[in-house]
This record gives sequence, C-alpha cells and structure tokens, in this order.
Amino acid sequence: MTQQTKLLSAFLIGGLFGLGILIGGMANPAKIMNFFDLAGTFDPSLIFVMGGALVTTFIGYRVVFARLPQPAFEPAYDIPQSRLIDARLIGGATLFGIGWGITGFCPGGAIPGLALGHADVWVFVAALVVGVLVGRRV
Repeated sequence: MTQQTKLLSAFLIGGLFGLGILIGGMANPAKIMNFFDLAGTFDPSLIFVMGGALVTTFIGYRVVFARLPQPAFEPAYDIPQSRLIDARLIGGATLFGIGWGITGFCPGGAIPGLALGHADVWVFVAALVVGVLVGRRV
C-alpha cells in the first residue's frame, strides 16, 4: 500500500466518523449540555447514539479480528496491553468528563463542529491543542 492510499483511507474514514458525529448531534454543545442536565432539560437521545456506537464497535472488532490477522495499512493492531485502572486513567477520564460537561464539546465532536463555523468551537479546539502540548511537557 502506498502512503497516498493510507492517507486517503484515513481521510475517508475520518470523514465518515465526522458525518456520524454531526448527524448524531454530538457536535451540538446544547444537546450535550441537555444530556448532562439530569434535573432540568434532560435529553436522553445521546444514550441511543452512544449505545449504537458501542454495539457497532463490539460487533466490528469481533468481525475484523476474526477475519484479518493484521490491519490493512499497518504491520500490527495497536491495542493497549495494560488493563490496569490506575490514578492516571481515572484522573484523565475525570478531567475529560468535567471538560465535556462544562463546554459541551469533546475532541470527537469539536473537530467536525469546526465546519459549523461557531466561534466557541474554535476557542475549544485552540484550548485543546494548548492542553495537549502542555500535557506532553508535564
């Protein structure tokens, strides 16, 4: 496989993911905020989006791993070897959840949300990039 084929594949798969995020409402911060507002304007529809993603992923992994001994564009699958639930994992998940609940954005929803042109998405993505760079230094 050529590098161009690999990049085209990543572009198409990323585009499909972004389209699914947009259609599922995951790029709409108001929908996310309503999902977390259990005592107010709770909107449970994202449970179905997340549930559909989990079912699709569960089935997809089993089908792919059973049929393909290695990925199409890499020498091996990149699967985490550790199953340890430690303070770093819990802390990172907690920070992610707090940030998602406060802003209504996560990286998966914000990147396709850039196409919507709202200033708050651009501010979030800029802060995300700064946070990643700081996190790498720490």
